[in-house]
Amino acid sequence: MPSWTRRELEARVGRIEQIGGIRRFQLSEGPEAGVEQIQVRTGAGLTYYISPTRGMDISLAEFGGAPISWQSSNGDVHPAHFDAADIGWLRTAVGGLLMTCGLTYVGAPCEDEGKELGIHGRAHNLSARNISSTAQWIGDEYLMQISGVIQETAMFQENICLTREIRSSLGNNRIKIQDKIENLGFEPTPHMILYHFNFGFPLMSEGTKIQFPSRKIVPREVETEVEGFNSWHSPKSGYQERVYYHQDIINNDDLAQAKIFNPKFPLATGDCALTVVLKWSTNQLPKLVQWKMPGEGIHVLGIEPANCYVEGRAVERDRGSLKILDPGESQIYEIELELYADE
Repeated sequence: MPSWTRRELEARVGRIEQIGGIRRFQLSEGPEAGVEQIQVRTGAGLTYYISPTRGMDISLAEFGGAPISWQSSNGDVHPAHFDAADIGWLRTAVGGLLMTCGLTYVGAPCEDEGKELGIHGRAHNLSARNISSTAQWIGDEYLMQISGVIQETAMFQENICLTREIRSSLGNNRIKIQDKIENLGFEPTPHMILYHFNFGFPLMSEGTKIQFPSRKIVPREVETEVEGFNSWHSPKSGYQERVYYHQDIINNDDLAQAKIFNPKFPLATGDCALTVVLKWSTNQLPKLVQWKMPGEGIHVLGIEPANCYVEGRAVERDRGSLKILDPGESQIYEIELELYADE
């Protein structure tokens, strides 16, 4: 949008929320009842919904009223329905722009040192405390900031805390996420985390291209073909998901980036060329997982910066790559997503 000063904008509206801002509300029926969401509108086309009830993750994200994210058939189901055992996570996985996987285990169900672990951990199904949503002028920048704290804990077990801060500003199609993970307990604790970004139709359409910052691609299953990992196609009946590990990551000053480009993203005013860029620190998140699933009804691309792979905690431990947080130790993660449109 054009560059405006604060006073120029205030002269043209009764409230700044006419253009963009924050709104909090609660869903009221079915399995979604009780789920709080925080809508963020940047005023430049990007709108997204943060779910404090669900780990401060991001549900639907849109550009110009058209979705860029993927939603699962579960909807924004309340985490009270969560079943941590085996593959129960799949019944309450929202999809959305971001599902956080972790904080102490990620990946396939397994048994690790006598503990039965399900899929992808508890973070996506934990509710936040100390929720704050502020929108304020700092000079001529209107900054929108949402934060909250989630805690994965049990008596005689782990006590690990995630403090998340999400920021956007008026006139910019950018989301900045900063996470602090801290071991509040008094024993060393396994720490696995994977940022499960999910992109769907109409961003993911025939002609969409994906660019990854990797020199080497290794399929999780040896029989999976590598060809076609960076292209997209119409929904296919019976399509079997493909998972790729991207290795030898190219970065610039520790920052890697993946890009999605749709030359004909549909807007009410006509098609535009839309580029979505995801950036992260390879020092903080050295692994990159890709989930390709252009099947019928589950038509989604997952781009997933992580500190682990997805065979489960036992495999990570056997490899010697399992991250352990000592008592009082903390880790910072920073991720940025930005949209560029060219009509």
